[in-house]
Formats: sequence, C-alpha cells, structure tokens
Amino acid sequence: MSAPLTATRAIGLVARREFLTQVRKKSFLISNGLILVAIVVGIVAMAFLGGGDDDRPRVGVVGTSGLSATLGTIGEATGIPLDLSELPDADAGRAQITDGEIDVALVPGDDGSVTALTESDIDSDLSALLDAAVAQQAQATALTERGVDPADIAAATARATVTVEAIDPPDPEQGQRIILSIVAVVVLYMQILMFGMYVAMGVVEEKSSRVVELLLSTLRPLQLLWGKILGIGAVGLLQLTAYGAVSVGAALATDTLTITGTALGVFASTLGWFVLGFAFFAVLYAAAGSMVSRQEDVNSTSGPLMFVILAMFFAAFSSIDDPEATWSTVLSWIPPFSAVLMPLRIAAGVATPLQIVGTVVLMIVTTALLGVVAAKIYQRSVLRIGRTVTWKEALGR
Repeated sequence: MSAPLTATRAIGLVARREFLTQVRKKSFLISNGLILVAIVVGIVAMAFLGGGDDDRPRVGVVGTSGLSATLGTIGEATGIPLDLSELPDADAGRAQITDGEIDVALVPGDDGSVTALTESDIDSDLSALLDAAVAQQAQATALTERGVDPADIAAATARATVTVEAIDPPDPEQGQRIILSIVAVVVLYMQILMFGMYVAMGVVEEKSSRVVELLLSTLRPLQLLWGKILGIGAVGLLQLTAYGAVSVGAALATDTLTITGTALGVFASTLGWFVLGFAFFAVLYAAAGSMVSRQEDVNSTSGPLMFVILAMFFAAFSSIDDPEATWSTVLSWIPPFSAVLMPLRIAAGVATPLQIVGTVVLMIVTTALLGVVAAKIYQRSVLRIGRTVTWKEALGR
C-alpha cells in the first residue's frame, strides 16, 4: 500500500500537471512562437525606420573652400548635423540632386556669394543654417584679407557664451521611460486578466466534468486549489519572461532602447509584480469559479474582479504623464493597484526603495488574507454541482 501524499508533494503534482497541460498544447506553442517572431520583426523594423543618419540633410559643396568645415561646425552646434560631400562642379551637383543623392548643392561665387541648388525648396531650419555658415565664412575671408586671423577673433570671443541653468531640467530618457511604462502596464493587465480567467475556467471545467470528485478522493481541496494556481501561474510567468527577454534583448541590440539599466530593472519588476498580482487575483478567480457549474456562468461571479482589473488599468494609464501625482502615489500603496502602478513608477524613476519594499509587503499580506477567505469559499463550493452557489452560502458559517 502506497504512502499518503504529503501536502507539498500533492500541490507539486497538481502544479506540474497544470503546467504541462498548458505548455504542451499546439495552440500555445504556435501562438507564442508567432508573437515572439512578431515582436522581433516589429522592433527591428522600428529601428530601421526611425533611426540612423538617414535623416541628416545631404549637402554637397563645390570646390575645396572652408565652407564645408564651417557648415559642419555650425550644424553640430545647432543640433542639425549634415551629411557633407565635395562636388567637382555645379553640373555634378545638379546631376546628384536629380538622382536623389543629395538634397542641396552649394556653388560658391567669386564675389563671396553662394548659390544653393535644390530640387524644389529648402527646409527653413536648413536655410537658416546655410545663411549663418555663408555669413561666417564671408566674415572670416574679410578678416583674413585685412590681416586679422579669424582664429584669434574666435579665441577672444569663446568665453562670451550664454550658460543655461535649468531649475527643472528635462530628462533625456523620459521618452524611453514612458514607452517602458506603457508596455509594462499593458502587459501586466493582459497577463493578470488572462491567466486569472484560466484559473476560473479550469476550476469550472473540472467541476462540470466531475473530474474534481475523482481528484478530491486522493487530494484535499486546498492542495488542488494551490496546485492549480501555481501551475497556471508558472505558465504565465514563463510566457511573460519569454516576451520580456526577447523584447528587451531586441530593443537593446538595435539601440531602440539605450537605457539598459532601467530596461532591465523594469523587466525584473514586471515579472515580480506579475507574480504578486496574479496570486492576488488567482485565489479570487478560483473561488469565483468554484461557485458555478457551467462555463457560461463564470462571469456572474468573476465580474467584480474584471471591474477591479479595469480600474487598475485606467488608473495606471492616467498616471503615465504624471507618476508623481499625489493620487497616484497614494493609490500605488493600495493592493491590488500596486501591481500595475509600481512597475510604472519604477520605469519613471520615481519609486523609492522604501515604497517598493513596503508595497510588496502589503501585497503579500493582503494576498495571504484573501487566500484564507478564497480557500474557505473553494472548499464549500467546489463539490456543489448544479446551481450557482451564492456569496452568502459560500461565506456562511
């Protein structure tokens, strides 16, 4: 006669069964494979379409005068770097403009004037840059003709600059932080909602097919409950890890993301908060599923959970532009809102270590308390086949 299962081994067996059942499905493997490919293709396409030096104005200069050096210096100083090339003559410039190889060809005249050849028009910023470069070059030429070294003039005026001291300087990483925040919020919302529903549907499926009666002949209700939550949660964590690793890896490899430390920190925090957020809702979804006997009745008991998740999602999106708002800071301390607001605050760089630790502890304590209540509902409802168990019956003494 075999020895009875210990609680830990029983939960482990149920979790393993749930995990393998999900990951061995062809639909799971194919859909996730396609999503991972789509993520890589999308990020690579974004990198090719949005970056590089292809956006630099292409300017050709006829001759070997100092105009090219002046253009390059002013372009870098004004934040409009140019792609400069040398042209043998004006005809070569016209030919390259027609072929789309350059945007503007500059032809210096004998009197110091410069003719700008272009296909149709010149951008106003580029036009201002060209005017400044031509004027500076003409000034340098005039000074040289009068025996004054332009370098001496430049050295004498080098210190006559304006220094900008911003009280609240802009964050150069803000754009990337906002993108990371949005991605973290959307992914957490989808994963928590989807895998929470998987728990509820799995409980109802076992209950409606009477499989639960067979399982409970060798397992205790709580062992079955926690085994199911751990198994399905492991699938969700595996899927989220794959999505995150591929996304962050591709983004860093293509320089779509340049804030490596922040990106890895947000990735790690998203995984951690998924575990906490999923655990919070999974126990409640399992309880909601145990109260009904048909799949179509799940929404009647799990509907309130959907509203809470939606409220979390909208609250997080509303605070993306101002994660330091008082209402957002306060709400981030309240479970389960912490699960989506804290990764957002970490991405924005406004979460303190104390807040991170404090919200994690609050989330764990709250989940443990809800787990006790959910386990009570599950034990009282999972074997009651037929009509929907009311909350009063499920919670009654």
